[in-house]
Amino acid sequence: MERSVTHVALFAALVAVLGLVPQIALPGGVPVTAQSLGIMLCGTVLGARRGALAVGLFLLLVALGLPILTGGRGGLGVFAGPSVGFLLGFPVAAFVAGLVTERAALPIGWAAAAGAFLGGIVVLYVLGAAGWALMLGKSMAEVQVFLLGFLPGDLIKVALAGLITRSVARMRPGSLLSRPA
Repeated sequence: MERSVTHVALFAALVAVLGLVPQIALPGGVPVTAQSLGIMLCGTVLGARRGALAVGLFLLLVALGLPILTGGRGGLGVFAGPSVGFLLGFPVAAFVAGLVTERAALPIGWAAAAGAFLGGIVVLYVLGAAGWALMLGKSMAEVQVFLLGFLPGDLIKVALAGLITRSVARMRPGSLLSRPA
């Protein structure tokens, strides 16, 4: 129990630290950030339940006003902007990434990459696009064009999530909570 709480807090902090990486602004008000890599890793390393809890803790801290989103943003106002679908999709994405990593009958690196892809791209894009379209009064088709700008960087993050998770499994097998040794 204590180990789980510590891991959840550490991974919430990891997502916050990744917010310090400079963002790339795209048209439409939703930046390309490194934080989505943290969301993927929450699921692939911690597993579905703990990964979603870590991201939930991160979002609670954002809602309380801590400026830990990329660009130093925080507070309830961020949940009323074009990023709302992505933000609310973060815990779902981490959960799906973790669930796939836990259950896929693949070597850990491949399972983590598959989980990161399904959670961090498929799920996050669907929920993010819905929020983006709603907040900007755009159609889903219009928003999908914007999402293409995210895809190259997110595919790199998927590969990194697979490699990092595999490295954690090799270096410290007992610390990988998504698929314990």
